[in-house]
Amino acid sequence: MEERTKKIEYQNARAEVFCFDAGTEVKEYHVMIHASSALVTFEAQLEAVMTAYTELLEQLPGKPQAVFKRYFLSDAANQADHVIVSDMTDCAKSIIEQAPLDGTKVAMWVYLMTNVATSLTGNGLYKVSHGQFHHLWNGSAHNLAANSEYQTRLLFNEYNMQLLEEGCTLADNCIRTWLFVNDIDLNYGGVVRARNQFFFTQGLTVHTHFIASTGIGGRQQDPNVLSQMDNYAIGGLQPEQRHFLYAPTHLNRTSDYGVSFERGTYIDYADRRHVFISGTASINNKGEVMYPRDVVKQTHRMWENVEALLNEAECSYDDVAEMVVYLRDIADYQTVRQLYEERFGDKPFVIVLAPVCRPGWLVEMECMAVKAQQMPDMPAF
Repeated sequence: MEERTKKIEYQNARAEVFCFDAGTEVKEYHVMIHASSALVTFEAQLEAVMTAYTELLEQLPGKPQAVFKRYFLSDAANQADHVIVSDMTDCAKSIIEQAPLDGTKVAMWVYLMTNVATSLTGNGLYKVSHGQFHHLWNGSAHNLAANSEYQTRLLFNEYNMQLLEEGCTLADNCIRTWLFVNDIDLNYGGVVRARNQFFFTQGLTVHTHFIASTGIGGRQQDPNVLSQMDNYAIGGLQPEQRHFLYAPTHLNRTSDYGVSFERGTYIDYADRRHVFISGTASINNKGEVMYPRDVVKQTHRMWENVEALLNEAECSYDDVAEMVVYLRDIADYQTVRQLYEERFGDKPFVIVLAPVCRPGWLVEMECMAVKAQQMPDMPAF
């Protein structure tokens, strides 16, 4: 059994690696790669990150393949094109301006699997196949409609059509979405309205279910893009495999304050459980912001909320594979970084500049977790 988490130093870069190995055919890796020198150009930092990734691939057992990458950039308008032409690897890619707050210009989260078949569908989804399942990833979807509401409506409409072409539906197969909102204080309301309205047309209501999601500040290279979406769905998913997380002692239903996403979702397979925790902040079960203007207390309450969701899925922070942490105020970085390093050590995480959807929330986090289990009644992964 490999060491589950480790940190690896490279030339001008470092990587935190999480390995999941249930002793079955598919291993999973989550990796966060950071540039380690802020004193060189963006091109040099990107080269260091990509070189570290190439070297890491040679080190990881099982010849893993990337299934999803996200690049966090400090200035998408001047950097995104260079990422696109520099990284020609075959996987779903997300590129977003959410500056790494360690002072560098680029960081990368990559999710890898062994022994899977990959292909690009005719409609642009990235398909990862193993056994009876087709995992469908998509990154950086966007359009140039007139405002954030129209853009988001078109995003969901196009995504729904893509899913239908793959024999899937939004309601039955979509597990996770990410919505990156340019100037979130101004444009989030339009994103919420579009999602609420579209979900209603698909039978996604408070009486059925919603979809785990993060709605967070983020900028695309084109300033006219006000809403960008990443998403993940599973073809072949059975209803009994999917469960939703609520943690009612700590959190309320998002529909109580007019939005439509689930706090978390977990998916059961015979040998593992995947857990997807939505963007989570310092909130109580009445929907109130807890500890205004105190980032330390907000961080602890946020951790408590996430832990309650994980526990409901019979998991803990030991099972968390990666974390993305969003800060509204750059001045809070050193405080939050110290808190995370003290608690989580070498676990893959990145802290980026990205305002949360309510101004009172100073910090938000999301994560994915995976836990080995033996459930022979469930389909094999």
